[in-house]
Amino acid sequence: MLAGRQEAERLATLTLSFRVEENWRTDFCCSIDAAHRIVITQRFADAGLAVFVFDYRGFGSSEGDPRQSISIDRQLRDYESAIAAAKRLPGVDPNAIVLWGVSLSGGHVIRVAADRDDVRAVIALTPLTDAVATARGILGQYRLSAAGRATVDGVVSRVAVARGRTPVLMPVVARPGEPGGLTLAGAYENYHAIAGPTWRNEVDAAVGQEVMKIRTKSYAKRLRARLLVQIADFDNYVPPDAVARTAEYGRGWVHHYPCDHFDVWPGHDWF
Repeated sequence: MLAGRQEAERLATLTLSFRVEENWRTDFCCSIDAAHRIVITQRFADAGLAVFVFDYRGFGSSEGDPRQSISIDRQLRDYESAIAAAKRLPGVDPNAIVLWGVSLSGGHVIRVAADRDDVRAVIALTPLTDAVATARGILGQYRLSAAGRATVDGVVSRVAVARGRTPVLMPVVARPGEPGGLTLAGAYENYHAIAGPTWRNEVDAAVGQEVMKIRTKSYAKRLRARLLVQIADFDNYVPPDAVARTAEYGRGWVHHYPCDHFDVWPGHDWF
């Protein structure tokens, strides 16, 4: 545990890019790479929360190689690093931390908060909580040949990264029929609408293998913090029933919204 704590402090100092507003009374920690992040964080700031925003290593303004390569384990450690850094800020109550995450990070915050006494609450917005259920929906976007090609690219990329080379990249989002991670109708337009200046429409082709690591059931059961789960009832990316089960495991409050995955973002009716 001591080694883990030392690593968290090292990463917070050397690897991650943090944006912090001080002089508020409590701390709110989140990660979001989007142009509208300032709109979202300002809402929390207006409510009197100190907002601590960061980019995962290898993405956005943060350091770290390989670039654009998602590792669930690394991202979880980055979140822990952000908490450690935020708790050291003057005026922040180290035992009154609130974690907020959306989509992929929505599942992360549940895992990070498990077994912790310093996290007061967790807010998971349209979270990815069940890899198998999500994969069924995502794979339905692809032709069989395209799915096979993506799998091969992912394996090649995983080997390249393991050998210290650059990953094989593919588009995060693309229009229907084009190669990419998310190709449902509207994904390309919606993602670009919220993309920030540091965002690149590229991701390691091994992302599918990483997503399959996501399991939140046992972590949700071990939450000591209060949990709020916000579900988009017509979500085409994250199965609402799987998210609802996670909320039940975590004894959480649930808010339902009659919309799709991206409709809860700024610029849409349900923000």
